Amino acid sequence: MRNIFLGTAAAALFATTAAAASPMEHSIIDRAVADFTGAAIGQPGGAKLPVDRRLRLASCQSPLDLQWFGRDQRSIQVACPREGWRIYVAVDGVANHAGQVPEQYGETIVKRGENVSILVRGRGFTLTRQGSAVEDGAQGEWIRIRASGERTETMRALVIRPGQVGIDLP
Repeated sequence: MRNIFLGTAAAALFATTAAAASPMEHSIIDRAVADFTGAAIGQPGGAKLPVDRRLRLASCQSPLDLQWFGRDQRSIQVACPREGWRIYVAVDGVANHAGQVPEQYGETIVKRGENVSILVRGRGFTLTRQGSAVEDGAQGEWIRIRASGERTETMRALVIRPGQVGIDLP
């Protein structure tokens, strides 16, 4: 009886270990990048190429974290905080993200309470932090935002595109 129990427990442990050790499916990352940019692979505003199939990344059991990366935002950082990995995906035609530029200037693209990426840019660096919008805003407008964390003060940032605001330092 004891041998049957130990055998069953060992099989269950091996099955969960094998599932946890399975590699991340590249198509999931490709789909997440396409959803984030609003454009398919190879299309203007989308990823230049699919994720390199030679990469062996641990399967991400939490939602992927996607953010624009680089001074000119020519790539997207895709990270799995739980597994501790991150990769960068090159984007084609960044100036015009398909599906993300409002039809009419002045259209509200950031809503109050929406989670936003806050870019703080200076000479030779860009810092990114998550936060939330305290008020609605259109592209090019300054709105109040609150950085995620313990602090409750608000600051003002320029709406860059949907889900993204920025502050340029002198």
